[in-house]
Amino acid sequence: MVNKIILDSMSSDCIFKLRDTISQYIFPIIESARPIVVLCIGTDRSTGDSLGPLVGNKIKFLVRNKIHVYGSLECPVHAKNLCETIDEINYSYPNPYIIAIDACLGSLQNVGKIIVEEKPLSPGAAMNKNLPKVGDLSITGVVNISGAFEFMVLQNTRLYTVMMLADAISKGLYHSVLKTIGDRKYSSFYDDFKIKNVEG
Repeated sequence: MVNKIILDSMSSDCIFKLRDTISQYIFPIIESARPIVVLCIGTDRSTGDSLGPLVGNKIKFLVRNKIHVYGSLECPVHAKNLCETIDEINYSYPNPYIIAIDACLGSLQNVGKIIVEEKPLSPGAAMNKNLPKVGDLSITGVVNISGAFEFMVLQNTRLYTVMMLADAISKGLYHSVLKTIGDRKYSSFYDDFKIKNVEG
């Protein structure tokens, strides 16, 4: 598989490409019966850094036997509790496969893009925070341009951009689970998710 995939969240086929990309990675993991943990990193106190909690909120109904979600608007995973959360995940699940999701800053032409890489991400890199790398698979959304005064850039990021990224990532994850595991048990949730997030 390609080590780095870049998708445009505004593209009409983004969700399907993201679904297929994630499915390729998680199908052998599901076959091996390893638990999958989706770790959504960020805080709801900063618009630009709220991507992770927004995604976590949108996919929390996906939790089931082998899929677990950490990080939401109610219980965000951020710089102050990340290390504790990673310890909890490693203690709670044997050999977990972690899909780490976070916002990032990048070049102007990449704003609104989703980057999928088979490697850990570095939370808080834009803010020069010394946090542990995490994730077997990383999904990052480029929310704004990098440069000076990253804190102010994150605070002044358009909510529209973050929401478009959160919608695309959550739908891509959701449909990858449908594709690899199926969702008969959760058909009522699917209808609700489809109405609120696809049609609305």
